[in-house]
Amino acid sequence: MIILEPPIDIGRDQAAAEAAEELSKSAYRQSGDSLIERALSKVIEWIADLMGSLSGTSPGGHAGLYMLIGLIILIAIVVLWRAGVLRTSQRIKGQAVFDTARPRRAAEYRAQAEREAAGGDYALAVRSRFRACVAELTERTILDERAGRTAYEVVADAGRAVPSLRDPLQPAALAFTEVVYGNRPGTPERYAVVVAADNAARTAKALVQA
Repeated sequence: MIILEPPIDIGRDQAAAEAAEELSKSAYRQSGDSLIERALSKVIEWIADLMGSLSGTSPGGHAGLYMLIGLIILIAIVVLWRAGVLRTSQRIKGQAVFDTARPRRAAEYRAQAEREAAGGDYALAVRSRFRACVAELTERTILDERAGRTAYEVVADAGRAVPSLRDPLQPAALAFTEVVYGNRPGTPERYAVVVAADNAARTAKALVQA
């Protein structure tokens, strides 16, 4: 027996409301800055217009509805990719903290970060301060001198040596990778997270092996 679904009739106002509700969810609101939000507003208007025209020309509405669902998914993927959210999870985990085989001293990175933060360049400040944190852990022999170590490997390796470092290092590693390799903006809040991790590194003590 074939069960027929009732026809879907979506008006312009209802289409606009549903599109706005879908694209204004928290996952999209957190995907970028004001430029992304303005682009989403334009997309919502365009989808509302398209849904209104399709509901008027397609009595059943099924084909048009399925096509629009696909368009919304595609647009969401493009927006999240351009904002760096998807790239953060797929690309940046393979990127090293240092861009040289001979890193500088922690104090040098720290002083550089403070100058950059004072000048308002928080993207560079986040990078330099996290490097100061990793250099500090190396100088204190909590980490060994291994070239190519990523921010997430810093968390894992330092966390094994000093478990109390995991909590401050995890958000700092995320801030570093988002800003340096994920095209996310440097902010005072992200910088403060990295400063907290660096301060924790300066007082950490490795576990004594029995």
